[in-house]
Amino acid sequence: MSVVRKMKRFLLRFLLIFNFVVVSAQQDSIYINAKVSESKRQVTVNQEITYFNTTSTDISQIKLLNWIAAYQNRDTKLVKRQLEDRENDLYFAKSADLGSLENLEIKIGEKALSINDISAENIYIMFPNTIKPGEKVHLSLQYQLNLPDQKFTGYGSNGKKIALKYFFLVPDAFENLQETPKNFIDIEENQSPGVYWKVIFEVPANYYSQSNLTEIAPNYFEGTLNTDPEFVVSDRNFTQISPTVDGEKIDITFGYALTKKEKQNLEFYLPLQLNFIKNKIGFLPLKIFISEKFRKSENFTGLEDVKFWKFRYPLFSESQRNDLDYFSIISKNVIQQSLIFEKKQDHWLMNGLKTYLEIQYIERYYKDEKLLGQLPENVNIFGFKPLQLFYASKLKLSERYGLAYLYILTKNLDQKIAEPFEDLSNYNAVAISHLEMGSLFSFIAAKMGQEKFDDFIAQYFRDHAHQQIDKTKFLKDLALASGSSSDFLDDFLQRKNRVNFTLKRFNKTGDNFEVKISKNTAQKIPLKIETITKTGEKKEFWFDTNDSQTDVVYTIPQSNAAKIVVNNEYIFPEKNFRDNYLYTKGIYSNMKKIKLKLFQDIPNPEFNEIYLNPRLNFNIYDKILLGLNFKNSSLFERKFNYSLTPYFSSGTGKMTGSGAISYSVQPAESVVRTLDVGVSGSYFHYDYDLSFQKFGVFANLNFAKNPRSDVGRSLGVSYNFYEKDLNPKILAENEYQKYNLWSIGYGYSDRQMIHEKYASVNLQLMEDFQKISAEAFYRWEYAKDKKLSVRMFGGYFLTNTTKNNLFDYGISKVSNYSFSYGLLGQSATTGLLSQQLILAEGGFKSYVGKTTNQWITSLNVDAHVWRWFNVYADAGLYKSRLQPTQFIWDSGVKVKVIPDFLEVYFPVQSSLGFEPSFKDYGQRIRFTLVLNFSAITNYFSRGWF
Repeated sequence: MSVVRKMKRFLLRFLLIFNFVVVSAQQDSIYINAKVSESKRQVTVNQEITYFNTTSTDISQIKLLNWIAAYQNRDTKLVKRQLEDRENDLYFAKSADLGSLENLEIKIGEKALSINDISAENIYIMFPNTIKPGEKVHLSLQYQLNLPDQKFTGYGSNGKKIALKYFFLVPDAFENLQETPKNFIDIEENQSPGVYWKVIFEVPANYYSQSNLTEIAPNYFEGTLNTDPEFVVSDRNFTQISPTVDGEKIDITFGYALTKKEKQNLEFYLPLQLNFIKNKIGFLPLKIFISEKFRKSENFTGLEDVKFWKFRYPLFSESQRNDLDYFSIISKNVIQQSLIFEKKQDHWLMNGLKTYLEIQYIERYYKDEKLLGQLPENVNIFGFKPLQLFYASKLKLSERYGLAYLYILTKNLDQKIAEPFEDLSNYNAVAISHLEMGSLFSFIAAKMGQEKFDDFIAQYFRDHAHQQIDKTKFLKDLALASGSSSDFLDDFLQRKNRVNFTLKRFNKTGDNFEVKISKNTAQKIPLKIETITKTGEKKEFWFDTNDSQTDVVYTIPQSNAAKIVVNNEYIFPEKNFRDNYLYTKGIYSNMKKIKLKLFQDIPNPEFNEIYLNPRLNFNIYDKILLGLNFKNSSLFERKFNYSLTPYFSSGTGKMTGSGAISYSVQPAESVVRTLDVGVSGSYFHYDYDLSFQKFGVFANLNFAKNPRSDVGRSLGVSYNFYEKDLNPKILAENEYQKYNLWSIGYGYSDRQMIHEKYASVNLQLMEDFQKISAEAFYRWEYAKDKKLSVRMFGGYFLTNTTKNNLFDYGISKVSNYSFSYGLLGQSATTGLLSQQLILAEGGFKSYVGKTTNQWITSLNVDAHVWRWFNVYADAGLYKSRLQPTQFIWDSGVKVKVIPDFLEVYFPVQSSLGFEPSFKDYGQRIRFTLVLNFSAITNYFSRGWF
């Protein structure tokens, strides 16, 4: 090392220590000297902490947050959180890739302090003497950080680049005197706001460091933050763009490489964005640091190109994506630097304000931009643009906020806005904390006046700059500024809301409309009435409401209106927008129009829509089934649903089909999530020229679940009546022509990532039998992408006086007498379709037995071997009347073509012998096929809700 470099480092250290003494007399402060190893995997830390007792009582200990310990093994809250999010990299990580704290020494003066457990995420340090109110304590620490792999959370090391945040030991800022442990779960919560930091890095040759702290000199950072400091150490220098806003230079530093085009776009857009933000909230920091983790977590969702096979369809241009992405990122950064937020409790205020800015930016610069961008124009099939037929292609980009919330509300999986952030599901963390709250701020701003709302926010930021947010005071001040228009927020945030305004009817009186509207809540929520002419001219009228839930008549000018709308374009998070529209002229006056639509779509609340969806199906008897589905529900679930699908059977030349009508009850706050009751019917062929009819009544109860949990419980009751055509041969076999079935079942599921579990019990009965069965399934991911599955089944006839084996338990093949399984060849005994396997009842893959009419127990085991290949084994006991108990078993190889949906079984050894030696081996190969779209969507939605 050169003499000049040694002198430079000496002077920096002297300056740091000198300044540290001065600052530490004023506030909590931390000095760190961090030496990064040549491997970029370890950081050696010398640290000084000056900690003030700001309480009114003596304190005898301090709690230090040691959040690198969250990476040390499989039992931490961080690992469990990631498994909930369907991420298992950290769970299966090698020990060399994990993080840990080593060689920790803590002193007060020259006295070494005892440390309880350096592997804990909360390290409690006892002081030799109590610290009185207003006094301070000075701690000296030495330790080594072994950095985790960066791929787990975005923090750590990848061997070349280091991202540091939450790794240095700091006092607990929000729970200083509480014994309640805090754990790192990677939700970007505030750990040490308001602390004065001085940090110097010693980095390997040709490496650079950057931080959200002010850079005093190369590798030397200093300052106070409302958030936590973060640092990036890299062998590449960092890009910086420094636009000037109102005569002040704002330094924006990027902790990752920008493309040439991205940099050009940002040089144009950043001044525009910063001016917009400052005009709205009156504040800009002098430095903005954007890490790679922050960029990925705070970008504008929904801008990504659509990829299909080898084709790529862009929704937005690259410059538009850069503009919207970075506005979302920059606005969140500015909000975080303006005030101090505790994310667990204050998330809705921080994220809501950020989203409000986003909504206003879109209204200013993307007012006419569509939700799907240029996609409807870009998808072109021989000159035909099919996406232009969809209502989704007509929606504005600004309507995304209300739609995203409405989607989760209709599933009754939404949560209250003020729910602690760590308890929100991943979808609700966006839909509730960001989108719903941002929409509410935008709604209130529109009611009280945009400039007035912006003035209030700007004044609030000035008055409380760099102070911890007081949510109660914020809401009170906003209510005062809005003339009580926002009074409802205080209560609104604390519950799952089902607010609904109903536009009932109107009367013309002279030059005015008398509009009758009701609301289903006593909350005094404002509303907006809008009139729209045939040419699209709009006029809006705002009204306050009282605490009555009775009908109220509001008077507005006619203005040649063709349509009256309440809360148009999803500006307020209602539970139902279908009753917010009325026409004023023609035969549909005081009514809604009926509209036929092709294919699934985002519903247009202006119309009573009937969706016509072409259907293509197949079974060996009906052959190709060409159908048209008529239904009233689309992408959003509804309370009342009907679905009717007539098919033309090419195999019989006849009409077949199915249909159902159901009603769903979804209480917002209850042990019940949904109660669905309904009737259904179907008519198809189960054999050549033989049809069946099925009519049913059902009730299904789905219990409420923790939105962050994969556990679900349900109870179902059904009655079904069946009538089948019979030919003379089947009649001679005592076949049932008519029968009815009652079924009562309870199901439990836990779809967690490593230990997946299902269990169910079912009672089925009719006049000739009563039987009970139970099934349990367990799947264990014992290594990355390697799983072991175990299924157990038991069935027992309480009584059985049936006249044939139709209702017996299946051993190798189910009889499907309830017509509830997706068999392509219902009665097939030969050919490929007879080899379709339904993993139910006995679940044997080899033909080791047919049916049993007394009892059966079976065990099915399946384990991964290599890539697509698994091995399986089945064993069981069964007994039929007047027959001895039989033991059977089989084994073989399974090929997972599409895991859980299309799989092929090759039997090897069974109680029949070595099956590959059999001449008919090809007929013994079995396959499973799941063509249930709901099952596929549920599979991919795991970890979101």
